[in-house]
Amino acid sequence: MVSIAVNKSREKVAMLGIGAYRPKRLVSNAEVCEVLDSTDEWIYERTGVRNRRWISGDETLRSIAAAAGERAIVNSGVDRAKIGAVILATSSWLTLTPHGAPQVAYDIGMNGVPAFDLTSGCGGFGYGLGVAADMIRSGSAEYVLLIGAETMTVGLDPTDRGTAMIFGDGAGAVVVGPSDENGISPTVWGSDGENAAAIMQDIDFLEYMHRAQAMQGMDPAVDPVGRMSLRMEGPRVFRWAAVTLPRALSTALEMSGVAKEDIEVFVPHQANARINELMKKNLGLADEIPMANDIENTGNTSAASIPLAIEEMLVTGKAKGGQTALLLGFGAGLSYAGQVVTLPPAPAEPSF
Repeated sequence: MVSIAVNKSREKVAMLGIGAYRPKRLVSNAEVCEVLDSTDEWIYERTGVRNRRWISGDETLRSIAAAAGERAIVNSGVDRAKIGAVILATSSWLTLTPHGAPQVAYDIGMNGVPAFDLTSGCGGFGYGLGVAADMIRSGSAEYVLLIGAETMTVGLDPTDRGTAMIFGDGAGAVVVGPSDENGISPTVWGSDGENAAAIMQDIDFLEYMHRAQAMQGMDPAVDPVGRMSLRMEGPRVFRWAAVTLPRALSTALEMSGVAKEDIEVFVPHQANARINELMKKNLGLADEIPMANDIENTGNTSAASIPLAIEEMLVTGKAKGGQTALLLGFGAGLSYAGQVVTLPPAPAEPSF
């Protein structure tokens, strides 16, 4: 029988460096309410958001993803020639073909490596971290650059009370690689397609093209095609989160082998401050354990929110490299992914 080679596996992996990019434009609740029928106080009380970042000028999803990835590489100290793959977790890249990761890899001087997009909504970073860690454990790559990047505002209806107040733009990235001590637990993940319509774009691409073709020859000022926008049923998502996420968090702890009392930092997806407070309480984490609250001034950046939140905590001193953190991403799909991790060192080149 022919003997087929297998990759050399590496059992222990960790996040070795983190980088982020926050768009220059800071948008307050007051500015959002110039178009949206709401108030600063109502938005903050319901979501925990005071400000968010929106791309402007020459900033694009491609440019902010590359900037975050470059910073992660520099902060990790890893030779980019050793990075064997790039994963771009995003739901807002503007073309299905070509996908984004190869172009971002090219921009940061890594043309030629395997590079692919991963789409799993707001849980995308957690999915990507699981894939990256398992790629290294299986020997498919020695190091992996994982980037979570979104320009959510490109697809927002500024008058929609369900989404316009929540979302922002940004990018966060980590270099994942072999480590003397394991720093990424097995991933606990899942999905609920039965409730997928709770977060969705309001029209599919084919129907949008049909609508545009039907409008040919008509006056767009009178009969506009409209824009393709994200819609969310907030109460439905909240109910799903209240039932699903506590179980996911408990399972993540169980799978990690880490006791609840040993968790030093809690970094949930920055979707809603009320949901996050509820999760922390239901999990029984001590009041003094710091919890990410990047949503207050960054908004919900979907697949970018967890690395952005980690970076903010490290830069401000709310958390320290080497601490044990519980992560949980959740959102469109409806999907979720969680891990227990060792936090990377604080970035020498922060995003703010």
